[in-house]
Amino acid sequence: MTRFLKTIPLALGAILFLCACATKTTDRALASEQAIALLDSLFMEQVRLSPQSMAYLGMRERYDEWDDISEASSQRSLEMTRRHIATVRAIDTSALDPSAQLSVKMFIEQAKLTLDAHQWRYHTYPVNQMFGVHSMVPSFLINQHLIVNRQDAQAYIGRIKNTSRLIEQLLEQLKIREAKGIIPPRFVFPLVLESIENITSGAPFKPGDKDGTILADFRAKIAVLKLADAEQQQLLTDAQTAMVTHLETGYRKLHHYLSMQQGRADNRDGVWKFPDGEAFYNFALQRTTTTNLGADEIHQIGIAEVQRIQDEMRTIMKTVNFVGDLKAFFDFTRNDEQFYYPDTSSGRQAYLDRVTAVIDNMQSRLDELFITKPKATLQVKAVEPFREASAGQAFYQSPAPDGSRPGTYFANLYRMSDMAIYQLEALAYHEGLPGHHMQISIAQELKNLPKFRLFGGHTAFIEGWGLYSELVPKEIGLYEDPYSDFGRLSGELYRACRLVVDTGIHAKRWTRQQALNYMAANVPHSQSYNVRQIERYIVMPSQATAYKIGMLKIQQLRTDAAEALGSKFDIRQFHDVVLKDGSVPLSVLEDNVNAWIADSLVH
Repeated sequence: MTRFLKTIPLALGAILFLCACATKTTDRALASEQAIALLDSLFMEQVRLSPQSMAYLGMRERYDEWDDISEASSQRSLEMTRRHIATVRAIDTSALDPSAQLSVKMFIEQAKLTLDAHQWRYHTYPVNQMFGVHSMVPSFLINQHLIVNRQDAQAYIGRIKNTSRLIEQLLEQLKIREAKGIIPPRFVFPLVLESIENITSGAPFKPGDKDGTILADFRAKIAVLKLADAEQQQLLTDAQTAMVTHLETGYRKLHHYLSMQQGRADNRDGVWKFPDGEAFYNFALQRTTTTNLGADEIHQIGIAEVQRIQDEMRTIMKTVNFVGDLKAFFDFTRNDEQFYYPDTSSGRQAYLDRVTAVIDNMQSRLDELFITKPKATLQVKAVEPFREASAGQAFYQSPAPDGSRPGTYFANLYRMSDMAIYQLEALAYHEGLPGHHMQISIAQELKNLPKFRLFGGHTAFIEGWGLYSELVPKEIGLYEDPYSDFGRLSGELYRACRLVVDTGIHAKRWTRQQALNYMAANVPHSQSYNVRQIERYIVMPSQATAYKIGMLKIQQLRTDAAEALGSKFDIRQFHDVVLKDGSVPLSVLEDNVNAWIADSLVH
């Protein structure tokens, strides 16, 4: 009989006991199954600390609460992580199958990374123009808090009431950071203050106006419950009272504090200004890319990729018979009206309709590239008005595991001049199919993997796959319009430039204007788009490096596999290998591909 644990806490002993009479194969399968069960129990203990995470997973527990972001909660979470590491380290991995062994290894590594990250927990901006508690509240209520009965509606009201407590905790976190000299750059404040004002506009905050964002959502959700008129009206009254008494009060406090802090902010943009900023940025790069690449290496990779992609663009210029240099071509594609839908409601709808058509066509072609395909459905939506002014160009929201919510591709149609038609196709592939929707949905639907792997993720893998997914459709004849292929290249070019400017800002002390100048000289995007992107990199250090580093690794592994296997190479099998274990560090992905190559050569 093999032993699953070297030492077993008494409380887990009954769960993890192995039958002494089991055969070796059965024993290994049972031990692996029990290891996954243990990892799942630890993951769910973690999830249950977060009411918001539970809602993302379709659970209704603590449905009227927000996450606790207090110092005490952070300490409890840290102690739980240490306990989890000790528990999982006690597993005798020699008793497990390879998949379970990998899961144990990944759990420990991720938990250790969480411990390492604890020292940098204040090196963040909890409120910024990209995300934060202030914008999370309405976004979460609208997109995550489902209402299917009266109890759900009352929980929605409870969440509104608890917003005041959440914001008090947020203010505590902001003050701790300010005491350490960690304040967002000055440009962040007007954008955040405007967002807060948008959230607290309309009824019930301004009686007589049309419904504000949250009230409109609540009214629409309870309208389909078929409640008695008096009951529905009471819920509406309770919700409006909670909004004015609790939510608005909290947002006013936050607005006041940020207004005061704005006067204390400066224009230093990089995290080099933080305490131990260089060490923090190096940690952030390693965590984001799951590699040991340093800032200088990433910077040089970016410069080389920019040159290569621009050379490919020059080839397209010849294809469309454009006369002039690359900068002139950029000006032409940036300004010519043929490349943009009108900045009207009909223009926005036309954009959404075209995205849907592109995704539907890709859906019909998936068998040419993939064996495994997602079961979850995908919808296309415009970013909501309350956050479109500061949100990114496009992003994806994963489906609920229970099927109650589809995957969603959000397109930001705030300014149609930022959403060129020639970029539409590549964005649809990246965010939808075969990009994020495919990868994340397949991961959620995998069997025999612990939940922390199904619902967790590594940015370099996820975004590397997304960027790789922009290229793959070209190989089956899509991007028939050369301008759409130019759009694909312009997206890849932007990700290459990110390597240069992210490291430039945070390691080489570039100013915001230096970064903007670099973008203006090297990409075809509008000035307004460049501004929003650079501002994103400033408040999300290292995140932007994940895309190109991840894509380059997938491309390298595919090239290695094709060269090693020759006629045995099958792109569909390669993609299955890449996606079969969900989101993994790039080093694990390389191990998986190499193992597949070795096995394919034998068989």
